[in-house]
Amino acid sequence: MDLLVLGGTRFVGRALLDAALARGWDVTALHRGRTGAPPPGVRVLHADRTDDREFAAAVGGRRWDAVVDTWAGAPRVATAAAQVLAGSTGGYAYVSSASVYVWGEHVDETSPLVDGDPAGGDEVDYAAAKRGAELGVLASSPGALLARAGLVLGPREDIGRLPWWLRRAAAGGRVVAPGHPGRPLQFVDARDLAAFVLDSLVAGAGGAVDVASRSGHTTTAGLLRACVEVTGSDAELVWVDEQRLAAAGAQPWTHLPCWVPTSGEFAGFLEADTSRAAAAGLRCRPVEETVADTWEWLQREGFPAQRPDRPVHGLPRELEDGLLRAAGREARN
Repeated sequence: MDLLVLGGTRFVGRALLDAALARGWDVTALHRGRTGAPPPGVRVLHADRTDDREFAAAVGGRRWDAVVDTWAGAPRVATAAAQVLAGSTGGYAYVSSASVYVWGEHVDETSPLVDGDPAGGDEVDYAAAKRGAELGVLASSPGALLARAGLVLGPREDIGRLPWWLRRAAAGGRVVAPGHPGRPLQFVDARDLAAFVLDSLVAGAGGAVDVASRSGHTTTAGLLRACVEVTGSDAELVWVDEQRLAAAGAQPWTHLPCWVPTSGEFAGFLEADTSRAAAAGLRCRPVEETVADTWEWLQREGFPAQRPDRPVHGLPRELEDGLLRAAGREARN
Protein backbone atom coordinates (compact mmCIF):
# COMPACT_ATOMS: atom_id res chain seq x y z
CA MET A 1 0.00 0.00 0.00
CA ASP A 2 1.08 3.56 -0.74
CA LEU A 3 -0.34 5.57 2.16
CA LEU A 4 -0.65 9.29 2.77
CA VAL A 5 -1.16 10.41 6.36
CA LEU A 6 -2.20 14.01 6.90
CA GLY A 7 -0.39 14.82 10.13
CA GLY A 8 1.63 12.04 11.69
CA THR A 9 3.80 13.82 14.24
CA ARG A 10 1.46 13.44 17.23
CA PHE A 11 -0.16 10.57 19.12
CA VAL A 12 -2.67 8.86 16.79
CA GLY A 13 -1.00 10.15 13.65
CA ARG A 14 2.36 8.78 14.80
CA ALA A 15 0.74 5.44 15.66
CA LEU A 16 -0.60 5.28 12.11
CA LEU A 17 2.85 5.90 10.64
CA ASP A 18 4.49 3.29 12.87
CA ALA A 19 1.82 0.69 12.04
CA ALA A 20 2.05 1.31 8.30
CA LEU A 21 5.85 1.11 8.30
CA ALA A 22 5.69 -2.15 10.26
CA ARG A 23 3.57 -3.58 7.44
CA GLY A 24 6.17 -2.62 4.87
CA TRP A 25 3.99 0.04 3.27
CA ASP A 26 5.25 3.10 1.43
CA VAL A 27 4.31 5.95 3.73
CA THR A 28 4.12 9.68 3.16
CA ALA A 29 3.29 12.19 5.89
CA LEU A 30 2.21 15.75 5.20
CA HIS A 31 2.67 18.18 8.08
CA ARG A 32 3.87 21.67 8.93
CA GLY A 33 7.01 20.59 10.75
CA ARG A 34 6.07 22.30 14.03
CA THR A 35 5.37 19.39 16.40
CA GLY A 36 8.09 16.85 15.78
CA ALA A 37 9.29 14.64 12.99
CA PRO A 38 7.93 11.37 11.59
CA PRO A 39 10.01 8.20 12.10
CA PRO A 40 12.75 7.19 9.68
CA GLY A 41 11.44 5.64 6.49
CA VAL A 42 8.58 8.09 6.04
CA ARG A 43 8.54 10.39 3.03
CA VAL A 44 7.79 13.91 4.24
CA LEU A 45 5.80 16.65 2.55
CA HIS A 46 5.86 20.02 4.30
CA ALA A 47 2.81 22.22 3.88
CA ASP A 48 0.45 24.36 5.91
CA ARG A 49 -2.91 22.65 5.48
CA THR A 50 -4.80 25.82 6.30
CA ASP A 51 -3.43 27.32 3.07
CA ASP A 52 -5.45 25.60 0.33
CA ARG A 53 -3.03 26.50 -2.45
CA GLU A 54 -0.01 25.36 -0.51
CA PHE A 55 -1.68 22.05 0.32
CA ALA A 56 -2.77 21.44 -3.28
CA ALA A 57 0.74 22.18 -4.54
CA ALA A 58 2.28 19.73 -2.07
CA VAL A 59 0.07 16.78 -3.01
CA GLY A 60 -0.56 17.61 -6.67
CA GLY A 61 0.40 15.05 -9.31
CA ARG A 62 0.55 12.13 -6.89
CA ARG A 63 -1.75 9.17 -6.33
CA TRP A 64 -2.04 7.10 -3.18
CA ASP A 65 -3.76 3.81 -2.45
CA ALA A 66 -5.20 5.33 0.70
CA VAL A 67 -5.31 8.55 2.74
CA VAL A 68 -5.86 8.96 6.48
CA ASP A 69 -6.70 12.33 8.00
CA THR A 70 -6.60 13.03 11.75
CA TRP A 71 -7.47 16.75 11.63
CA ALA A 72 -9.23 18.15 14.72
CA GLY A 73 -9.45 21.84 13.90
CA ALA A 74 -11.58 23.95 11.56
CA PRO A 75 -13.79 21.62 9.47
CA ARG A 76 -13.12 23.57 6.29
CA VAL A 77 -9.50 22.35 6.35
CA ALA A 78 -10.45 18.66 6.31
CA THR A 79 -13.15 19.42 3.73
CA ALA A 80 -10.69 21.14 1.41
CA ALA A 81 -8.16 18.32 1.72
CA ALA A 82 -10.78 15.72 0.81
CA GLN A 83 -11.79 17.77 -2.22
CA VAL A 84 -8.21 18.04 -3.47
CA LEU A 85 -7.49 14.33 -2.92
CA ALA A 86 -10.82 12.96 -4.19
CA GLY A 87 -9.39 11.82 -7.51
CA SER A 88 -6.01 10.80 -6.16
CA THR A 89 -6.73 7.97 -3.75
CA GLY A 90 -8.38 4.59 -3.64
CA GLY A 91 -9.50 4.72 0.00
CA TYR A 92 -10.10 7.48 2.52
CA ALA A 93 -10.30 7.38 6.30
CA TYR A 94 -11.00 10.16 8.76
CA VAL A 95 -10.18 9.68 12.44
CA SER A 96 -13.18 11.28 14.09
CA SER A 97 -14.48 11.11 17.65
CA ALA A 98 -17.38 9.77 19.68
CA SER A 99 -17.87 13.42 20.63
CA VAL A 100 -19.93 13.83 17.44
CA TYR A 101 -22.92 12.24 19.19
CA VAL A 102 -25.47 14.38 20.97
CA TRP A 103 -24.47 14.58 24.63
CA GLY A 104 -26.16 11.93 26.74
CA GLU A 105 -27.69 10.07 23.78
CA HIS A 106 -24.80 7.93 22.52
CA VAL A 107 -25.60 4.24 22.41
CA ASP A 108 -24.08 3.13 19.09
CA GLU A 109 -23.50 4.35 15.54
CA THR A 110 -27.21 5.01 15.01
CA SER A 111 -27.39 7.58 17.83
CA PRO A 112 -28.23 11.25 17.12
CA LEU A 113 -25.38 13.46 15.93
CA VAL A 114 -24.50 17.08 16.63
CA ASP A 115 -24.80 19.60 13.83
CA GLY A 116 -21.70 20.26 11.77
CA ASP A 117 -20.74 22.65 8.99
CA PRO A 118 -18.15 21.37 6.49
CA ALA A 119 -17.16 24.97 5.81
CA GLY A 120 -16.85 25.86 9.49
CA GLY A 121 -13.87 27.75 10.85
CA ASP A 122 -11.94 27.88 14.10
CA GLU A 123 -14.89 29.21 16.07
CA VAL A 124 -16.68 25.87 16.37
CA ASP A 125 -16.27 23.56 19.37
CA TYR A 126 -14.57 20.17 19.19
CA ALA A 127 -17.72 18.09 18.64
CA ALA A 128 -19.05 20.35 15.89
CA ALA A 129 -15.60 20.52 14.30
CA LYS A 130 -15.30 16.76 14.08
CA ARG A 131 -18.82 16.38 12.71
CA GLY A 132 -18.29 19.14 10.18
CA ALA A 133 -15.11 17.45 9.02
CA GLU A 134 -16.95 14.14 8.68
CA LEU A 135 -19.53 15.77 6.43
CA GLY A 136 -16.84 17.47 4.38
CA VAL A 137 -14.96 14.21 3.86
CA LEU A 138 -18.14 12.34 2.89
CA ALA A 139 -19.05 15.00 0.32
CA SER A 140 -15.90 14.12 -1.66
CA SER A 141 -15.49 10.46 -0.61
CA PRO A 142 -18.93 8.97 0.16
CA GLY A 143 -17.41 5.59 1.00
CA ALA A 144 -14.90 6.96 3.50
CA LEU A 145 -14.26 5.31 6.84
CA LEU A 146 -15.26 7.49 9.79
CA ALA A 147 -13.35 6.02 12.73
CA ARG A 148 -15.15 7.56 15.71
CA ALA A 149 -12.59 6.98 18.41
CA GLY A 150 -13.54 6.80 22.06
CA LEU A 151 -11.11 7.58 24.86
CA VAL A 152 -7.65 7.11 23.29
CA LEU A 153 -4.72 6.10 25.50
CA GLY A 154 -1.23 4.73 24.93
CA PRO A 155 2.34 5.79 24.21
CA ARG A 156 2.80 9.35 22.91
CA GLU A 157 -0.42 10.55 24.50
CA ASP A 158 -0.08 14.34 24.62
CA ILE A 159 -3.50 15.08 26.15
CA GLY A 160 -2.30 14.35 29.68
CA ARG A 161 -4.79 11.75 30.92
CA LEU A 162 -2.86 8.52 31.46
CA PRO A 163 0.45 10.40 31.87
CA TRP A 164 -1.05 12.30 34.80
CA TRP A 165 -2.19 9.12 36.55
CA LEU A 166 1.23 7.58 36.02
CA ARG A 167 3.00 10.65 37.38
CA ARG A 168 0.69 10.71 40.40
CA ALA A 169 1.11 7.00 41.07
CA ALA A 170 4.87 7.31 40.80
CA ALA A 171 4.85 10.06 43.44
CA GLY A 172 3.45 7.53 45.92
CA GLY A 173 1.50 8.09 49.12
CA ARG A 174 -2.25 8.20 49.44
CA VAL A 175 -3.96 8.80 46.07
CA VAL A 176 -7.59 9.77 45.52
CA ALA A 177 -9.24 7.03 43.48
CA PRO A 178 -12.61 8.16 42.08
CA GLY A 179 -15.98 6.50 42.52
CA HIS A 180 -16.49 2.76 42.57
CA PRO A 181 -13.50 0.49 41.82
CA GLY A 182 -15.60 -1.61 39.45
CA ARG A 183 -16.74 1.34 37.30
CA PRO A 184 -16.55 0.06 33.68
CA LEU A 185 -13.94 1.77 31.53
CA GLN A 186 -14.02 1.94 27.74
CA PHE A 187 -11.00 3.07 25.72
CA VAL A 188 -8.81 2.24 22.74
CA ASP A 189 -5.03 2.10 22.60
CA ALA A 190 -3.82 4.43 19.83
CA ARG A 191 -1.93 1.51 18.28
CA ASP A 192 -5.08 -0.63 18.16
CA LEU A 193 -6.98 2.28 16.63
CA ALA A 194 -4.27 2.63 13.98
CA ALA A 195 -4.32 -1.09 13.20
CA PHE A 196 -8.09 -1.01 12.82
CA VAL A 197 -7.98 1.94 10.42
CA LEU A 198 -5.30 0.33 8.25
CA ASP A 199 -7.07 -3.04 8.22
CA SER A 200 -10.29 -1.32 7.19
CA LEU A 201 -8.54 0.45 4.31
CA VAL A 202 -7.11 -2.83 3.06
CA ALA A 203 -10.56 -4.40 3.24
CA GLY A 204 -12.16 -1.44 1.47
CA ALA A 205 -14.49 -0.91 4.44
CA GLY A 206 -16.19 2.42 5.04
CA GLY A 207 -18.92 4.09 7.03
CA ALA A 208 -19.08 5.18 10.64
CA VAL A 209 -17.62 2.91 13.31
CA ASP A 210 -17.26 3.59 17.04
CA VAL A 211 -13.68 2.51 17.68
CA ALA A 212 -13.27 1.61 21.34
CA SER A 213 -13.15 -1.47 23.51
CA ARG A 214 -16.28 -3.02 24.91
CA SER A 215 -17.49 -1.33 28.07
CA GLY A 216 -15.82 -3.13 30.95
CA HIS A 217 -12.71 -4.09 28.98
CA THR A 218 -11.18 -2.84 32.21
CA THR A 219 -12.37 -0.83 35.21
CA THR A 220 -11.24 2.26 37.08
CA ALA A 221 -9.48 -0.03 39.54
CA GLY A 222 -7.85 -1.98 36.74
CA LEU A 223 -6.38 1.17 35.23
CA LEU A 224 -5.19 2.71 38.50
CA ARG A 225 -3.76 -0.50 39.94
CA ALA A 226 -1.83 -1.01 36.71
CA CYS A 227 -0.37 2.49 37.15
CA VAL A 228 0.73 1.72 40.70
CA GLU A 229 2.23 -1.62 39.72
CA VAL A 230 4.18 -0.43 36.69
CA THR A 231 5.69 2.55 38.52
CA GLY A 232 6.73 0.38 41.45
CA SER A 233 5.62 3.01 43.94
CA ASP A 234 4.12 2.74 47.41
CA ALA A 235 0.95 4.54 46.29
CA GLU A 236 -2.20 3.65 48.24
CA LEU A 237 -5.51 4.07 46.40
CA VAL A 238 -8.11 5.78 48.59
CA TRP A 239 -11.54 5.32 47.08
CA VAL A 240 -13.78 8.39 47.34
CA ASP A 241 -17.43 8.11 46.35
CA GLU A 242 -19.10 10.18 43.65
CA GLN A 243 -21.14 12.31 46.04
CA ARG A 244 -18.10 13.41 48.06
CA LEU A 245 -16.15 14.19 44.89
CA ALA A 246 -18.99 16.32 43.54
CA ALA A 247 -19.40 18.17 46.84
CA ALA A 248 -15.69 19.01 46.87
CA GLY A 249 -15.81 20.36 43.31
CA ALA A 250 -13.67 17.61 41.74
CA GLN A 251 -14.44 17.68 38.01
CA PRO A 252 -14.93 14.39 36.16
CA TRP A 253 -12.71 13.77 33.12
CA THR A 254 -10.39 16.74 33.68
CA HIS A 255 -9.53 16.72 37.42
CA LEU A 256 -9.98 12.94 37.37
CA PRO A 257 -8.85 11.78 33.91
CA CYS A 258 -10.60 8.82 32.27
CA TRP A 259 -13.34 8.82 34.91
CA VAL A 260 -16.92 10.08 35.06
CA PRO A 261 -19.70 9.27 37.54
CA THR A 262 -22.35 6.70 36.71
CA SER A 263 -25.34 9.00 37.16
CA GLY A 264 -26.67 12.40 36.18
CA GLU A 265 -25.52 13.93 32.91
CA PHE A 266 -22.80 11.27 32.56
CA ALA A 267 -25.20 8.30 32.71
CA GLY A 268 -24.31 5.88 29.91
CA PHE A 269 -20.90 7.44 29.32
CA LEU A 270 -18.15 4.82 28.77
CA GLU A 271 -20.91 2.27 28.14
CA ALA A 272 -21.49 2.48 24.36
CA ASP A 273 -22.17 -0.59 22.26
CA THR A 274 -19.02 -1.08 20.16
CA SER A 275 -19.94 -4.46 18.71
CA ARG A 276 -19.69 -3.10 15.15
CA ALA A 277 -15.99 -2.38 15.60
CA ALA A 278 -15.37 -5.77 17.20
CA ALA A 279 -17.16 -7.52 14.33
CA ALA A 280 -15.07 -5.52 11.86
CA GLY A 281 -11.84 -6.72 13.46
CA LEU A 282 -10.95 -4.31 16.27
CA ARG A 283 -8.71 -6.03 18.79
CA CYS A 284 -7.93 -4.25 22.06
CA ARG A 285 -4.85 -5.13 24.09
CA PRO A 286 -5.02 -5.49 27.89
CA VAL A 287 -4.94 -2.26 29.87
CA GLU A 288 -1.80 -3.47 31.66
CA GLU A 289 0.06 -3.45 28.33
CA THR A 290 -1.16 0.05 27.44
CA VAL A 291 -0.13 1.37 30.87
CA ALA A 292 3.28 -0.35 30.88
CA ASP A 293 4.17 0.83 27.37
CA THR A 294 3.06 4.38 28.14
CA TRP A 295 5.21 4.42 31.29
CA GLU A 296 8.19 3.09 29.34
CA TRP A 297 7.72 5.85 26.74
CA LEU A 298 7.49 8.52 29.44
CA GLN A 299 10.64 7.22 31.12
CA ARG A 300 12.47 7.27 27.80
CA GLU A 301 11.27 10.59 26.37
CA GLY A 302 9.90 12.53 29.34
CA PHE A 303 6.48 13.97 29.96
CA PRO A 304 5.10 15.93 26.99
CA ALA A 305 4.46 19.66 27.23
CA GLN A 306 0.89 20.75 27.85
CA ARG A 307 -1.01 21.18 24.59
CA PRO A 308 -2.45 24.68 24.29
CA ASP A 309 -5.59 23.36 22.60
CA ARG A 310 -6.52 20.98 25.44
CA PRO A 311 -7.44 21.57 29.10
CA VAL A 312 -4.98 20.76 31.87
CA HIS A 313 -5.75 17.35 33.34
CA GLY A 314 -5.21 16.19 36.89
CA LEU A 315 -6.49 16.76 40.43
CA PRO A 316 -5.13 19.98 41.98
CA ARG A 317 -3.02 19.15 45.02
CA GLU A 318 -5.07 21.25 47.46
CA LEU A 319 -8.26 19.55 46.32
CA GLU A 320 -6.71 16.11 46.66
CA ASP A 321 -5.37 16.93 50.12
CA GLY A 322 -8.82 18.01 51.27
CA LEU A 323 -10.44 14.85 49.96
CA LEU A 324 -7.80 12.69 51.62
CA ARG A 325 -8.19 14.46 54.95
CA ALA A 326 -11.96 13.95 54.81
CA ALA A 327 -11.49 10.29 53.93
CA GLY A 328 -9.11 9.89 56.87
CA ARG A 329 -11.58 11.43 59.31
CA GLU A 330 -14.35 9.21 58.02
CA ALA A 331 -12.16 6.12 58.43
CA ARG A 332 -11.36 7.06 62.05
CA ASN A 333 -15.03 7.57 62.84
